[in-house]
Amino acid sequence: MAAEVLAAAGLMLHRGHRCVLREVDVVCRAGEVTVLLGANGAGKSTLLAALAGDLRPSDGTIRLNGRPLDALTGPQLALRRAVMGQQLAAGWGLTAREVVGLGRLPHGGAATDALCLEALHRVGLADHAQRPVARLSGGEQQRVHLARVLVQVWAARGPDGPTAILLDEPTASQDLACQHMVLRLARDAAREGRAVVAVLHDPNLAARYADAVVLLAGGGVVAQGRTAVALTPAHLARTYGVAVAAHTTGEHTWFAVTG
Repeated sequence: MAAEVLAAAGLMLHRGHRCVLREVDVVCRAGEVTVLLGANGAGKSTLLAALAGDLRPSDGTIRLNGRPLDALTGPQLALRRAVMGQQLAAGWGLTAREVVGLGRLPHGGAATDALCLEALHRVGLADHAQRPVARLSGGEQQRVHLARVLVQVWAARGPDGPTAILLDEPTASQDLACQHMVLRLARDAAREGRAVVAVLHDPNLAARYADAVVLLAGGGVVAQGRTAVALTPAHLARTYGVAVAAHTTGEHTWFAVTG
């Protein structure tokens, strides 16, 4: 079985008097894409932020390559995982190439043009390298930041184990073709040995690209495990509160609301 990269046990997180994560256990493995699914407010982004070390849980443990996450400093975390959140800095005054180059700052050196251009090529924006990021569309800006994340963990292994990529709704601003391109990149990054964790809203994208899924509702886990096992109409109905049917076309299974 692939190595555990990020592992949370008994995770609890409160905001004021509200419990937003309750008794969450999750394991994200090297070589795999783990997708977090759930309705709005289910706790997906909160869980991702906790796994990234950006939010401190009220209780429970999180380990990154076997080390307690809260024992790692910010610079140490930056060498081991890269994060793309929902709120992206516009990079006023910076070109796309310069924003991508920021991903190498934790490594103590400037990024080479070749590395940045390769990352921009992977996200379909090599021709936009010298354009100011603020003049790009929202979807293009999102892909520039995806390239920055790729550059930050270009090596699949960090100082003490596989690196991790955490993506919060990476397809939210993308058109249909770019949604699949982004998730193919995530899958490729995982196949190179990293652990990839992504928050998605579409179960059909998860069905196609995830190796494992975690279904959340009300801050708790409804179901989790290998995609084919955890992603079922019954589990989706409990997660989203609607009736769901599964359909198979060729080698792909897809889901549709029936109620």
